[in-house]
Amino acid sequence: MKKLVSLLLVLAMVLCFAACTVTYTPNKNEEPSPDDKELPVAQVDDESQFGTDKNITIENIDEWLGRTDTVYRDMRLLFDPADYAAIGGDADLSVTIKGFKVTPFPYIGTLQALPVDGAYDGNCLYTIEWNEDGTVASATPNYEESEMIMKELFPQDKNIFLICGGGGYAGMTRTLLIFLGWDESKVYNVGAAWQYEGDNGLELIVYPEQADGTVIDATWRADYAYIDFDRLHEVAE
Repeated sequence: MKKLVSLLLVLAMVLCFAACTVTYTPNKNEEPSPDDKELPVAQVDDESQFGTDKNITIENIDEWLGRTDTVYRDMRLLFDPADYAAIGGDADLSVTIKGFKVTPFPYIGTLQALPVDGAYDGNCLYTIEWNEDGTVASATPNYEESEMIMKELFPQDKNIFLICGGGGYAGMTRTLLIFLGWDESKVYNVGAAWQYEGDNGLELIVYPEQADGTVIDATWRADYAYIDFDRLHEVAE
């Protein structure tokens, strides 16, 4: 009898241990995490005018949103003085993509020559000398906080997805970041948001169906990186 009781106790302990070590099997109906999808390293498309990425593009960006290992930056001004309408673009940031922080490149560095008139020519974090081939010859910080701001806006331990209107501001940003020491394999020029047709658009300019043509600038919807240059400390010459 004692042997039978002992055997039953051992059997119960084995069953208890087995129950405690059962691995969790996700429900087939659970949504996969965006981080589960392997992210290819940044790779420039050689046929792209502005160096957009070969794999992560404005056509498939919806598939890559919401990753915790990635930050998303829209490099456009909310209202750009450059005449982008002349080339079929939109000077006003009427639509961005959900999850992208508006981080205007014209506030970050000197612009390359643009194919339109009226380009921004005000305060920026870096004075950049551009080579004829589009690479950076030099980048001089204009403020003591310039490097700190760049590292906070573009964390070096994250992948960085960049968009703009036509791909130019995003391309300039990528080029500058690499020049300043960022890992080029983690910085992606996703490209031209003017061509975005996905499901995650965020309207910042609303055109109500009114006869008087009223337009609402819904800038409060934007996640916007505001830089108050008046409160920064200029680098002594």
